[in-house]
Amino acid sequence: MTPMGILHRANSMTTELSRRWRPRSLLQLVLLAFVVVMLPIAVLMFQAGQALSQLSTLADQSAREAVEETRRARMLSSLALQMERSARQYAVIEEEGLRDIYNQKARQFGELLQQHEPLMRDNPDFQSLVERFRQLRVLPQASVDDMGMFLQRFSGFASESDAVRDATNDLIDTRIADIREQADAVKARLWMQTAALVSASLMLMLFFTWLITRPIRQLERRIFGLGSGDHSDTPTRIQGPAELVQLGERLTWLSGRLSELEAQKQQFLRHMSHELKTPLASVREGTSLLSDGVAGELNERQSEVVRLIDENGQELQTLIEQLLDYNLLQNSRRMKVTQFDVATVIQEVLSKHRLALDNKGMQVRSPHHPLTWQADRERTARVLDNLISNAIAYGSDGGELVIRVAHQRDWLALDVANSGDPIAESDREHLFEAFYQGSARRKGPLKGSGIGLSVAADCARLQDGQLALVDDTELPVCFRLTLPWASAPVRGAQYDNEAAPDETFPGGEARKETWSVR
Repeated sequence: MTPMGILHRANSMTTELSRRWRPRSLLQLVLLAFVVVMLPIAVLMFQAGQALSQLSTLADQSAREAVEETRRARMLSSLALQMERSARQYAVIEEEGLRDIYNQKARQFGELLQQHEPLMRDNPDFQSLVERFRQLRVLPQASVDDMGMFLQRFSGFASESDAVRDATNDLIDTRIADIREQADAVKARLWMQTAALVSASLMLMLFFTWLITRPIRQLERRIFGLGSGDHSDTPTRIQGPAELVQLGERLTWLSGRLSELEAQKQQFLRHMSHELKTPLASVREGTSLLSDGVAGELNERQSEVVRLIDENGQELQTLIEQLLDYNLLQNSRRMKVTQFDVATVIQEVLSKHRLALDNKGMQVRSPHHPLTWQADRERTARVLDNLISNAIAYGSDGGELVIRVAHQRDWLALDVANSGDPIAESDREHLFEAFYQGSARRKGPLKGSGIGLSVAADCARLQDGQLALVDDTELPVCFRLTLPWASAPVRGAQYDNEAAPDETFPGGEARKETWSVR
């Protein structure tokens, strides 16, 4: 089996194990995580305690042995002097009491040598001292000449005892150095174990953090999907504690319920659109026939009534279309990115409002110079359409409508300004709220629905742009649409024009132009 196959199999086994084993509650998972994370630290503390106890025992034992061996070496040196002193006194005085004292000191010296032998068995000074002690173990009862020869054997006896004492001290120093090396080795081992076990605890902590946060992130994505209108038919299975799994199942149920309600709403709107537009079309067709005199000439009063009916029918049709556009925008969040000529889009939108502009007597100034931009053409046109409709509805009769275009690097700015009464400060905060109608009154027979600017603002936000009311030095009302250059068009998108080079003023200022239209 290849390494990739082994890795895939191990991943599958881990996933299957995580599916089969699942804590019953979030509390159990947290407690288990705490216990497992603390286990390496507990092992570390146990091993550190064992090592410190071992070092403490070794140091205590070595200290006692060192004291005992040092005391014994000193006593050997002291007894060697006492034996020589007693022998010399006995040689002069010849009292049996001095002989007994010598034998007692010699017996003590022999016992100390025997106790010291395991430590200094291989030491030549110690072997020499033992050999000399065998010659001095028994004090002879002899003549003065024999005592003189016996006393000569004490030459070097004290120095050999001192040499054994010094060798004992050296051995003790060596043992202390060994203990110090062992302590350093234990400390290094403890540091390595600390690094390894703390790393293991950290890895376990990260693992359990992932186990706890993974279902929360899945729930977050599910909730975000519900909020953005993405009701997936096969939602991701939540893996984790029972409470979070149950919450995921509730969200799945909620997603299905929202999908059903959305389908019912769409069906209702489709039916209502059809049911409303059919009789409305008949009413408007009838008023058109009456206005054309098909049923006979109308007097002035009758013509006024027919015109009123036609205007209200047109108002109702506009409201229906705006509501349908608003609903379509709320349920369609995907962009269709293409490259298009901004000036062409502006002229197309203006042509739709040409009759209304002529009736209003408004003078229009708009750009004709080609400017290629990459964005959602349909939504950009919808923003322009709503802004121009708003300018016609609230602008002054015989006033001005000015459209300006500017671009700088990757941003496009499009201003729609008109003459008329400025927007009140109290209305500025709510201009882009759905169904909000400000204090200003529309000029004309039609009434607004209060969703035009809301639809325009949503179209701008869906393209990562912004629609805002800005101050203008030329006209009292000015809305500015800013759009970024879309990163890439969708697959299969058709381009309207070739990309045009970016043109800017020297110093980085955006090129802004206004063209007149008759």
